[in-house]
Amino acid sequence: MALFPAFAALSNTKDENSPKDLEWLSNQSFRTDDALSIHQRATEKANEAEPAQTSLYLFLSRLVTKEREDKNHISSKKKKKEKEKKKKKRKKSLYKCILGNKPDRVVVSLCSEEVKGQDEGSFVWLDDLQTPTDRPFCVDRRADRANWEYKSLYRGDIARYKRKGSSSLGLNPRSQAVSWAESGPEKKKSDRRNRPVRYFSPSVRQHLRSDGQPVLPSPPPEGGAITSPFIPVPPCLEVEVEGMAKGQSSWVNPLGVYDSATSLWLQGKGKAEHGRAEEPPPAPRDPSAALLAERVEDFNRRLRENPEDTHAWLRFVRFQVRWPTSHGSLNAQHRSSVRATLEKKVAILDRAVDSNPGCVELKLERLRLCRELWEPAVLLKEWKKLVFVHPNSAPLWKKYLLFVQSHFSTFSVSKVNGVYGKCLSTLAAVQDGSMVSHDALPGTEEHMLGIFLQQCHFLRQAGHSEKAVCLFQGMLDFTFFKPDTVKDLPTRQQVEFFETFWDSGEPRVGERGARGWRAWMTQQERGGWLQPNEPDDEDDEDQEESEVKDMTWPKWKIWLDVETSREAVHWLPWRPDKTKGQSVEDCEDPDRQVLFDDIGPSMIRLVRPDLQLCLLLSFLHFLGLPADPSCYSAPSWSVLLDDLTLLEEVHDQDAPLTSYDLLVPGVSPVGHMTSLQGTRKGAGLCKQGEEFLDNMFQMILPLLPAQERAILSLHWIQYEKLKVLRCARGRNKKRLKAQGKRSKRLAKRLLKEPENRGRLSLWREYAHLEWLLGNLEEARKVFDTALGLGVSGGLADPALCDLCLLYAQLEVEEAWRVGSAEGSSYAPFSGQLAPVAVLKARKTYEQAVESYLPGRVKGLVGCYALFQYLTVGIDATDAVYNLARERLEQQPNTAAQEQVVGELDWTRSTALECEALAVQRAALLRHHTDASVYPLGHLRLALTSALVRFPSSAPLWRLYVQVENRYHSAGRARRFFHSVTKVSASVVPRLFAISAEQRRKQLVDSVQRAGSYGDTLSTLPENGLSNRIRCLFENAIATEHGVHCPLLWRMYMNFLVSEGKVETGRGIFYKALQDIPWAKGLYMDAAQLFPDHVQEFLDLMTEKELRLRVPMEEVDILLED
Repeated sequence: MALFPAFAALSNTKDENSPKDLEWLSNQSFRTDDALSIHQRATEKANEAEPAQTSLYLFLSRLVTKEREDKNHISSKKKKKEKEKKKKKRKKSLYKCILGNKPDRVVVSLCSEEVKGQDEGSFVWLDDLQTPTDRPFCVDRRADRANWEYKSLYRGDIARYKRKGSSSLGLNPRSQAVSWAESGPEKKKSDRRNRPVRYFSPSVRQHLRSDGQPVLPSPPPEGGAITSPFIPVPPCLEVEVEGMAKGQSSWVNPLGVYDSATSLWLQGKGKAEHGRAEEPPPAPRDPSAALLAERVEDFNRRLRENPEDTHAWLRFVRFQVRWPTSHGSLNAQHRSSVRATLEKKVAILDRAVDSNPGCVELKLERLRLCRELWEPAVLLKEWKKLVFVHPNSAPLWKKYLLFVQSHFSTFSVSKVNGVYGKCLSTLAAVQDGSMVSHDALPGTEEHMLGIFLQQCHFLRQAGHSEKAVCLFQGMLDFTFFKPDTVKDLPTRQQVEFFETFWDSGEPRVGERGARGWRAWMTQQERGGWLQPNEPDDEDDEDQEESEVKDMTWPKWKIWLDVETSREAVHWLPWRPDKTKGQSVEDCEDPDRQVLFDDIGPSMIRLVRPDLQLCLLLSFLHFLGLPADPSCYSAPSWSVLLDDLTLLEEVHDQDAPLTSYDLLVPGVSPVGHMTSLQGTRKGAGLCKQGEEFLDNMFQMILPLLPAQERAILSLHWIQYEKLKVLRCARGRNKKRLKAQGKRSKRLAKRLLKEPENRGRLSLWREYAHLEWLLGNLEEARKVFDTALGLGVSGGLADPALCDLCLLYAQLEVEEAWRVGSAEGSSYAPFSGQLAPVAVLKARKTYEQAVESYLPGRVKGLVGCYALFQYLTVGIDATDAVYNLARERLEQQPNTAAQEQVVGELDWTRSTALECEALAVQRAALLRHHTDASVYPLGHLRLALTSALVRFPSSAPLWRLYVQVENRYHSAGRARRFFHSVTKVSASVVPRLFAISAEQRRKQLVDSVQRAGSYGDTLSTLPENGLSNRIRCLFENAIATEHGVHCPLLWRMYMNFLVSEGKVETGRGIFYKALQDIPWAKGLYMDAAQLFPDHVQEFLDLMTEKELRLRVPMEEVDILLED
């Protein structure tokens, strides 16, 4: 009989070909006839003795209950090790007792004589048989009442198994399915690792951040054509395995549903052993971890093959930032130590430096990382060692100077100033050839000028304005008034000769009666000056009035006011006046005197004329003149930012097209240092400063060529125009009238010069000055006169185009202003204008733009765009600007092939032209959007596309913030700010992003404070702005350029105090000292925001040698007087 009774008929048919080793599948002891007879007898007897079965059931229930009680009693006393053994013995005795006392229990053995000789009711285990039989057999006639009471068998009596797949034969897999969920008690709690993965789990988030692996179909065989209408996708691995498992049909697997392992098991076979146990399959690997491992392997291979690739080393170091956070779970970043990551980076850089001992960039990166690992003394020693090994590397010196300047523990003004002097003297020796061990690198002269300007602004920000002005004075004398007898000497010997002139007491550049170093040395060779200096008839009026404006103010406020007023007046160095019999001892403040030792080591030689002009323009910008940013070559521009006017709105409703001409650099001029919330001084210098500026121009202008003289004269008139504009915006008519007289007198004096009578740029500024003063008829006469002088040049003259553009813009603004005041629309022209003339003018503009576009076309394109706007419309204007931008962006590619030397200058000038055109376009679009119905999307698209190319343009950012702040939704602006700051290293976008959020918060707060119940709010209330602004500040100061920006730290501290978080703001002050300890404005802000700790701040300033003009003891004396 077969082991499976359902296949008993098949087992009776003998198969000769069946293997002999499968005989265990058939049960020889089972006979169908015997089974049927036994079943019939048991059924008949059960029907006759049904009452006996009931009594039997009660008896068995009592025995089982008693046995459970004994079992619980015994198990509480025995040890846990004996429990299992007792259970088995007790169970065996229970079964024997039950079966031995029941007559209904029939135990029959048909194959063993030994079993037959025993009692009918006794139960014998197979292991207790003395002589094992071939066919032991037992019959149990007792009924199982559980089968009557429940719907299924007990789950413990059913063998567990795992299904291979979820399919079912005979069902349509598309529309039918079988649920194979097991019934029974609840499953045990699964392990946390086996829980289903959700969308917010760390593994899924890490998978989303990883780069996707494209799955492409295999290419078709060569010569074969694809006939199917779709690209076939290769089957997955499971389908291939199932297909292979089906194989051939056999008597063991007639339907082909078993895999190979099940088929072998049914045949009684196992897999072949290969001598050793097979290794378990590797665990599935995370795709992101596998990708990162591949990148690490790729880095190692590349660096092993090419260890001289410094960029690959730096990329590998930056890659270490991602590796710990990406490998494993997301919490690995928190568990891993930051110090361990830094040490790993440093170890990589050590190997890189060993392979590239001459690479300065790798050493700089190593020192930057070691700043958080090493002690300050060790770090400073390594820096000194590095600059000693590479004394000719100017970029290395810049990094070293920034480190010394921003390291609070070792910072002092005298030490940093000495390091600047050592740097410039070393580079000067390298440039001269005096240092034979190292050759001068390309661009050393430009870097030296940049380091010199950085030193001057460092001294200005630290409060030592006198030393900064003396540096510029000495540099101008050393450059423009150098005697011919010392020009061929090395720089060090020239400085030694210059020291005699500096200590002689003769007037210097900008002082009254100054003649220069060359004239002084020539006269010394002849025996001294023939005529002594004439005494000054106009004695300086000593201001005897008290410096304390209000005696009721608290002491900290009096100190802040007096300190600010002295900063504005005492920025010039003090010199003894020999005509009055003054000496060095007569100086009340010894710090106002500057010794040669403070400036001598910083004297350098500038041979190139363009760098000499850049020096002059930088000094003018230092004094507050609106210098051209293309000529201002100060490095580390973000370090110089300390003026809040960079973020203020300069838009004038009466001048929507011309209010963006004067640039606001964001760097405070000398004499304008104050707290961030203090009252700012107007444009211009004090009386002594204006005299100093006038003397300097009169002394320097005769030494320059005509073209450079015109540039300086242009900046001088622009400075006067800036002062008039500030007075006009201040609505002070008396002050405006006085300033207008002085400015007009200066402009006329410059235009009377013979060489300036044909300078259209000077005529343009003078006409604009008259227009700002309200003299429109006089301004029109000046414009007409200038047009008559320069009309011969045509559209090829950039100065004429700029003049025409300004004239047209002013007339259009005046017409718009008059039209809006009268309530009428703008009429372009009241007379007769022939259409042919308009067509000729348009054709002339088109030809001029095509011909002169590679040059300075800002004025030409602006005139053409304004002409198209007035005659055709705004769309034609937009097309003109787009054409000009495309042509300018394509031009540097061809120009770079022709002149490689001027590639950088050409690119810089082209970028300035493109930026100016973008500002013109945005200003015109904004005015058109305000004056008429026009979609805002055009203006927004123009601004965003321009800001992506020029992320440091402050005028464009001002326009963008003004446009976006007019609407409730800030999501678009926030996304754009985030996209720009993510790719730009400049700090300007971050500053404007913070400023936009602060303005929005001020608007929301004002509406919420002023609004009453039932009122209509002008804006939607919004929460979380404070946290957003703090997040923007933290992200900004975490950048390379933002951490050393004084304006950013000062804004952060003021914002926290304005929110009522005084202690947090004070903590930010001490945190800022670790990165910008030289900024005196930071200490002045702290004195205003935390008045209880003023003395502590003053002690810090004294310890770090910052310029303190009014000690607190002097304030007490002033209060007593």
